[in-house]
Amino acid sequence: MPNEDELPWQPDIAAMLTDQTSACKPAREAIAAGAEVQLSDGEAPFWMVFGIVATRLRRSLARNVQVTIGLDETVEILARHRGENFRNGTILSADRLWFFNLYFDATGAKLLACSGVERPRRPSTKDSFEP
Repeated sequence: MPNEDELPWQPDIAAMLTDQTSACKPAREAIAAGAEVQLSDGEAPFWMVFGIVATRLRRSLARNVQVTIGLDETVEILARHRGENFRNGTILSADRLWFFNLYFDATGAKLLACSGVERPRRPSTKDSFEP
């Protein structure tokens, strides 16, 4: 039996998704509908996580192509945690139409933010194939 230090990081994600951002409720609903949840094992530094999220927000605003929820709120929340490390996770909805990013404190005990992006719908191969 593994000791306490060897136990995997497995928080109850649905219970942690309260009202941090507007993406929390849809993420909870996705989990209830059978979404795939993955959590990273390690920590990532502020500069890396914040840089990725802020760039994602800038690009989504400039292109106005993808539907996002909670991304602007996530940037604001993470900015208040400058210099800290984060743990990350993802949720992929069962229908594969929504992808959510989760941002935890370094211990994984507190969910700081959640953002979601609607994934582009791709035509099926039988729809796009013409003989």
